[in-house]
Amino acid sequence: MSTELTEQVRGTIRSAAQKLTGYLRRQLQAEVAEQYCAGNPRRAEAVFGWGRAAVQLGLQERRSGIRCVDDYSTRGRHKSEEKFPELTAEIEALVEPASQADPKFQTPLAFTRMTAKAVHEQLLAKAAQLSGSVPAERTLHDILNRLGFRLRRVRKTKPQKNSRDRRDLRASRAGACAGRS
Repeated sequence: MSTELTEQVRGTIRSAAQKLTGYLRRQLQAEVAEQYCAGNPRRAEAVFGWGRAAVQLGLQERRSGIRCVDDYSTRGRHKSEEKFPELTAEIEALVEPASQADPKFQTPLAFTRMTAKAVHEQLLAKAAQLSGSVPAERTLHDILNRLGFRLRRVRKTKPQKNSRDRRDLRASRAGACAGRS
């Protein structure tokens, strides 16, 4: 290292790097590595605690002038429906006959009596047809919700009570009782 850095200066440089992300962080790390570590990613790792792969990538970006694109959208766990598209069709085929629309048509959701546990058991029975493994019960619950099926008991529609009919019925009974005495 051409210039000795105090612990306070190192802390400030680390803090600045933590506040940046992606391309900008690598750019700062490359500048600091060139200036204080003779362009050596291993030395930058030892002095500042950065990953040497990120410092090396930053140095390459700086030398070539070509910026590497971060592909954050492809990271992480993908939904089961994306991994196994035939799973969605299979679940809909199982659940659709046991579902009904909202009686008042207030929501576009379909209510079903079939639980995620029942769907899981039926998929296990048909496991030979599916290319992948059968998802867990909790995963099936989430898939059913994403497909618009709500796992609730379907209430039977009850006729609305009409208070006029009741009054007329009471009045006719009262009249019939008065006629007896």
